[in-house]
Amino acid sequence: MAKQAFMRLSNPKFIVLFLVLWASLLLSSSHTLSELLDYTLFTFLGSLGAIFANSTGAGGGVVFIPMFSKLNFYEQQAIATSFAIQCFGMTAGAVTWWHHYKTEKTDLRLWQGFKRIICVTSIASVIGLNAVFFYQVDSPAALHISFSCFSLLLGFFIILTIYLLQPHRERSQLYFVDYIALVLIGLFGGAVTAWLSVGVGELLVIYLLLRHFDMSMVVAAAVIVSAISVWAAIAQVNSDVYWQVVLFAGPGAVLGGIFAKTLVTHLSVTKLKLFFACWLLVSGAVGLS
Repeated sequence: MAKQAFMRLSNPKFIVLFLVLWASLLLSSSHTLSELLDYTLFTFLGSLGAIFANSTGAGGGVVFIPMFSKLNFYEQQAIATSFAIQCFGMTAGAVTWWHHYKTEKTDLRLWQGFKRIICVTSIASVIGLNAVFFYQVDSPAALHISFSCFSLLLGFFIILTIYLLQPHRERSQLYFVDYIALVLIGLFGGAVTAWLSVGVGELLVIYLLLRHFDMSMVVAAAVIVSAISVWAAIAQVNSDVYWQVVLFAGPGAVLGGIFAKTLVTHLSVTKLKLFFACWLLVSGAVGLS
């Protein structure tokens, strides 16, 4: 029998510890309780973003950036705050997915490339991301335009793969061309992530799905790569983080990140891809409106 994870929503010990730590964070804030209560709705936003991010492999920024743009956050603040919230949600999702792999998927043929995908893509992503910060490479366009165009392109592309790609036997083996592609995805995706707070996870999901890898493995790998990437980014942007928002959205994202794996295991591949694509199309269209 597989060992139960400590980080699960049905574990009273985890819930108590979670609430104690969250209360400690709130009490350590320099703001009064009445001031902090104005930010409670961000708990729902954090949960929603993390559920979406950790059930599709996309970064939570696909939820956070459009919302922050509507709330008139300046660009650096929106990106930095998105990174900070994702450090909570993507980490919770990564730990949950890793436990799922270690307890249920280690010997499964379809997951044999899991660790290698994460290792290669993560290293390349961190390099690409830090290169953008180190050389101060500016985004090609304003945040809302870049983000919206990125979302629309990915959304349309996913729709096309659903209806144009024929059913195919799931792949388990990585070839030389895959390693080259993973390096390129990591470098380019890391750069896009530095600009938008999302990118590498989405691109990795698209590529692995095109190569017909197992859907659950694809999502798990993308979540872990995204988690590593946001932690690499947060040290570069922490001075711009809107911490009052993170105090509520971050813990909410932890809950969403844990719940997401359950959602994935109960949805078909097609439904999950359609859910992912529709959100990208909607958020992209709203951003350009």
